[in-house]
Amino acid sequence: MYAIIDIETTGGNAVYERITEIAIFVYDGENVVDQFTSLINPERPIPFYITKLTGISDQMVKNAPTFEQLAARIDQITTGCFFVAHNVSFDYNFVREEFRRIGFKYERKTLCTVKLSRRLIPGKRSYSLGNLCHDIGINIKDRHRAEGDALATVKLFELLLAADPSLSKQATQKLPNNMPQHLLERLPESTGVYYFYDEDDKLIYIGKSINIRERVLSHLYSRTGKKAGEMKKKIHNIDFELTGSDLIAQLKESDEIKQIKPLFNGAQRKTISTYEIATDIDENGYQWLRVMKNPAGATALASYNSRAIALQELDALTEKYFLCRKINGLYKSAGACIQQGMGYCLGACVGKEEPESYNRRTMEAVRQFEYLHRNMVIVDKGRTMNEKSVIVVENGRYLGYGYLDTSCFGGSLDELKECIKQQEDNRVAQKIINSYLLKKGVEKVIKF
Repeated sequence: MYAIIDIETTGGNAVYERITEIAIFVYDGENVVDQFTSLINPERPIPFYITKLTGISDQMVKNAPTFEQLAARIDQITTGCFFVAHNVSFDYNFVREEFRRIGFKYERKTLCTVKLSRRLIPGKRSYSLGNLCHDIGINIKDRHRAEGDALATVKLFELLLAADPSLSKQATQKLPNNMPQHLLERLPESTGVYYFYDEDDKLIYIGKSINIRERVLSHLYSRTGKKAGEMKKKIHNIDFELTGSDLIAQLKESDEIKQIKPLFNGAQRKTISTYEIATDIDENGYQWLRVMKNPAGATALASYNSRAIALQELDALTEKYFLCRKINGLYKSAGACIQQGMGYCLGACVGKEEPESYNRRTMEAVRQFEYLHRNMVIVDKGRTMNEKSVIVVENGRYLGYGYLDTSCFGGSLDELKECIKQQEDNRVAQKIINSYLLKKGVEKVIKF
């Protein structure tokens, strides 16, 4: 079933603007089987340019019901349906935000007739509803009114279904292993970590996504390959946990895979750190970096489950910073290391370079294993509007993450640190945090 929807609004931002009219046509793939249309009192003035565009004025909506008064009907008529609209993110975000304002979570599977039209009716000059319908011969009565635009979208969707009958199959496709449909209906289009369980309720896979629903559907319907097929056959239950923050989702996924070692997380399960890159000062005053097991007395910088990977990283650092392969335990000889004659080592192995000069470059290499800021609080989106996520790094170590209620936050650093859940500091966490801060950014980084 498809709920084909169009709305009119007071503006373009779903967070700040409101819906003034809604039209819903429930389509079963052949016929319209239910419908609902209503003006909505947005409880705020309608801008003049919006009235000029839509014809909907303050006077027209003055005695119209509010969204809260219509919410039960809108929820009921769209339950079990795909939410279909032309540029669906606009309409869906507005409807979902209106439900959020009255304290309800609204989630539906979505289909966008703009995206479908670009794929199934290629080469058009424009994919706006008006231009596209004009080009393919669909007449729109009452353009920029919800009912007229929604009816045009119904006709467009009929053509799209005829061009790709698999769209109807997608709506009725059964879940693997006879899982109940409600497992998908409850999945949010939000950021977090999701979990797959087998028939014995054993956790077999952990994943993360900024859109849990979309990612889970890709596992169930889109992914190919032997391993993906094997996992799909074993999935009998699905669960999730919202994080709000993509960075926390990555940290949580990594930590839980390391601890639980689910069957289908593959290489990520191999997380037992048996080798370390460690550092110390030798008897001649030179600071070395070496791959060791359980380094006693030395400072461990990073952990690896593979000696080969640890050696590979150490070798790259040694070459990048013109360090000595002999001092770093990568080459054994009675005299100079082989790199010294080639100019990659400046002679520390035979006393030609002073320890002070050599150690400066070693410290530059060591900084590759450090956080961008030795002491920082990372503040980002939370799971609700009144919440922020918090990640703390103190004295160069990742302490953990948590959530802060902004409505009662006093503003102190201690409050930020007290709200976190303790986590293990390791090289993977450091890489995740540094990479995220460099590539994506967060709301705020507080250095202390």
